[in-house]
Amino acid sequence: MAALEAVPRALSGAVPFQVYRNLRSASLFSCKYGRSYGSISQTDQGSSKKYVGSHTVRSSGCILGEGQSNRLNSLRCNCIERESARETSREDASKRLVSDNLDDQRLEAAQLLKHEKEAPWYNNELASDKAIGQNFGRMDANSLEDEAWNLLRASMVYYCGNPVGTIAANDPSDSNMLNYDQVFIRDFVPSGIAFLLKGEYEIVRNFILHTLQLQSWEKTIDCHSPGQGLMPASFKVRVVPLDGDDSATEEVLDPDFGEAAIGRVAPVDSGLWWIILLRAYGKSSGDLSVQQRIDVQTGIKMILKLCLADGFDMFPTLLVTDGSCMIDRRMGIHGHPLEIQALFYSALLCAREMLAPEEASADLMRALNNRLVALSIHIREYYWIDMKKLNEIYRYKTEEYSFDAINKFNIYPDQIPPWLVDWMPHRGGYLIGNLQPAHMDFRFFSLGNLWAIVCSLSTTQQSHAILDLIEAKWSDLVSNMPLKICYPALEGQEWSIITGSDPKNTPWSYHNGGSWPTLLWQLTVACLKMNRPEIAEKAIKIAEKRLAKDKWPEYYDTKGARFIGKQARLFQSWSIAGYLVAKLLMENPSAANILVNVEDAELLNIFSCTLSANPRGKRRKGPKQSFII
Repeated sequence: MAALEAVPRALSGAVPFQVYRNLRSASLFSCKYGRSYGSISQTDQGSSKKYVGSHTVRSSGCILGEGQSNRLNSLRCNCIERESARETSREDASKRLVSDNLDDQRLEAAQLLKHEKEAPWYNNELASDKAIGQNFGRMDANSLEDEAWNLLRASMVYYCGNPVGTIAANDPSDSNMLNYDQVFIRDFVPSGIAFLLKGEYEIVRNFILHTLQLQSWEKTIDCHSPGQGLMPASFKVRVVPLDGDDSATEEVLDPDFGEAAIGRVAPVDSGLWWIILLRAYGKSSGDLSVQQRIDVQTGIKMILKLCLADGFDMFPTLLVTDGSCMIDRRMGIHGHPLEIQALFYSALLCAREMLAPEEASADLMRALNNRLVALSIHIREYYWIDMKKLNEIYRYKTEEYSFDAINKFNIYPDQIPPWLVDWMPHRGGYLIGNLQPAHMDFRFFSLGNLWAIVCSLSTTQQSHAILDLIEAKWSDLVSNMPLKICYPALEGQEWSIITGSDPKNTPWSYHNGGSWPTLLWQLTVACLKMNRPEIAEKAIKIAEKRLAKDKWPEYYDTKGARFIGKQARLFQSWSIAGYLVAKLLMENPSAANILVNVEDAELLNIFSCTLSANPRGKRRKGPKQSFII
């Protein structure tokens, strides 16, 4: 403990919560000291001055177009510390935390069970079995949640002494972390929601504002710069030498916009998740001042302008490359994947709710509303499939050249895969994974379908049908661990061609049909919105049987999710957070409202009028007024 007390509070990386709590009770440390110093100077212990006040964030301007050479100068903190003490304390404390927590929980369980046996009713065998089973079940659930919270807090990252996120995985036994020691935007969302539901708002607020600052950096890959509104995929707190003083160090936030990612793919979903989390923060905390800030309003507009920019596409859906979302490796989802469209629709609704009404934003709001209507019509009509629609596609005529064509995308009936004919239940349906000219991706993608329910992209009838399908195909989509990221897996020649023979995405592994526990929280939100909590409750009970015992893995392999993933990281933060969010929402279902988008009357009216007008057979005339270019 003496060694831990000699470490400043401004730790970055995965700082265990117990360590941080001990440091809070210790004497306050000044921010600056050199590497060669033998001791750390302390401030007055009796001082009432807040510790945060001793930190300063120094910005170098962060002006667009300054160039990537200013990357490490954008966000610097004057918290200076010795790297050896930091790394040693992090590693040792993380290992101790995992080990000590599990041992303490087992000891607590044994003591509780001992007290049960000493109770007067224990000699009654029938009553004993029933009572012990009930009490042990409650105790086991509580200890599981406590373990999850301890592990989630152990994954927290600190910048200038303040929490700014959680790392992707905090496995003490993993010597090759790759980028799992970074804070990912999409990975932090369930962690952020868990903290919001727990009433701990600071970490989410810090995360939102710090990632917003990173948005304005110039991003360059091989002399090309993507759009200004792009949010980073992840960031890391790094320690670098202090300018002008080689004997001291300081902390900086170093983001990755895809330049270092496998495949160099830009994270399209990061900005969409950021908007969704921003709205959830405001609705949960009641603090609307964050979303009303000028810089936050500007950040929202930059994301929207990037997404709503005109292009060559004929469809209202967002056109992206392969691997630009949760499925971040080549899996044949390039084009208009459902997951991106559902997040896009949700982000548009959230932004519409948060943008301040002003004349300068009138054109942006008009474009936003038009896109919402067009996107909802497109997804609901062309992405939906059930037994009736499948039979309709089976009878499609092809090569139709007409404004009134039924088979608008020239889909060939032979594209219907044999597995789908037998798999599709008579009751139920889902939104297909992708739609492009002459191509329909009939795979079931869980996140896209669940979030379509959450954000009301699917109709009420379609939403219930999706949940009906999940129930009907429980053995395929849930089995021994919720939830399949997609179904079915690519196999054989199809796997080789589409994935490029990716050894990580082998059939029924990772993104190719693997089972991801983090999807439990999206399932829970969708079920609560449709007032069908029994589905989520059943899935949570299945997850509780294995998650802690298997050390909270990233994903599971095999068709029935029987094996821990062959390359799955243990103590994966969003597996932990996904379980916690699911449990917290089941205890307080109304809290799901911070994530749910309810389609308002205005959009419903526009949607109805558009369908009644049947614009598909009409061509709009060009504008009569002339424009000076």
